[in-house]
Amino acid sequence: MINRSNFRKQLGFIDVFKNEANFLVFILVLFVVASLVYTITPIAMWFGFAIAGFSVISNDSIQTIGTFLSSNSHRKWWVLWLYIGGLFALTIALSYFLFDGDISFKRLATKGFNEDPSSFEYLQIAAPILLIIITRMRMPISTTFLLLSSFASTSGAINKVLEKSIGGYFIAFIVSFAIYILLSQYFKTKFKGKPHTSWTVAQWITSGALWCLWIMQDAANISVFLPRQLNLSELGLVVGFVFIGLGILFYNKGGRIQQIITTKADITDVRPATIVDLIYSILMAFHLIYSTVPMSTTWVFLGLLGGREIAMNLRKSNQKSLRKTIIVVGKDILLAIIGLIISIIIAYAVNTSVRNDINSWFF
Repeated sequence: MINRSNFRKQLGFIDVFKNEANFLVFILVLFVVASLVYTITPIAMWFGFAIAGFSVISNDSIQTIGTFLSSNSHRKWWVLWLYIGGLFALTIALSYFLFDGDISFKRLATKGFNEDPSSFEYLQIAAPILLIIITRMRMPISTTFLLLSSFASTSGAINKVLEKSIGGYFIAFIVSFAIYILLSQYFKTKFKGKPHTSWTVAQWITSGALWCLWIMQDAANISVFLPRQLNLSELGLVVGFVFIGLGILFYNKGGRIQQIITTKADITDVRPATIVDLIYSILMAFHLIYSTVPMSTTWVFLGLLGGREIAMNLRKSNQKSLRKTIIVVGKDILLAIIGLIISIIIAYAVNTSVRNDINSWFF
């Protein structure tokens, strides 16, 4: 059995970054390394992938495995890690064998993202480093906008992603609001006492399904740095690196950004957590079938939580005031919008075609 205290000593370097000064030094080193390698394409693509893989998983953990972490906080971290890490390996392998070496489930086949990276701009490699900083600040921004926008060959590609993502937010908000305005009082009445074991089984199934659906949608955010078709050794590197990164995430119980989940009503109970995961899974499946255009799953998740929180408040199913609930929901939207603005600025600075398209709107 793995002893947490002994394992902490072996992985002491992880705890180093809880110190702000050490974290800033780490970030500075990453920026310097990025400036040295971005012109060397073979190194730049794997450096970019490594940083993107770590930052995307860290930031997006709140929307995919956040409820899973919260409602299973009493369990051994490594058990949760092996379950989620194993599902990641199986899902990526499925895409690899189904789509001839493509691990993005054809999300990057969309016009504007379908070309292998032949060279990199500094900001493209630096973008995932910015995401690490943003995650440290507990900002639930769209990793899709932040990373993919810098690779878009036209502003039209960004527009498609934006349209699908904003539409996803409102669909999720309306669906979630409708469900909880009708059923939140029922849930409150029924979800009392110790949950039956079947709820734990259901939660593990829904969380696993949600995690796999998220990978199908958002694997594009990290694989955009890599060739669109990988060989088996490259597949092994991708799976191995992300698997280790997930281990660090679970060891740290989701990190600081996990507080986005824990501030929401009743989310640490396995029963409401399962309901949230089920609704989100259905929404993700709908968007996967609806279109192959990449989208911000973060916006969908924030829409789901926003509709849920407001509906529960109106039905007096939580203890927060309506004003406080609206502030929490509005803060999540504001942070997501800030991330969108940063993404557009990066795309504007990196891509000549995008810059020309945007300039034509104003001049």
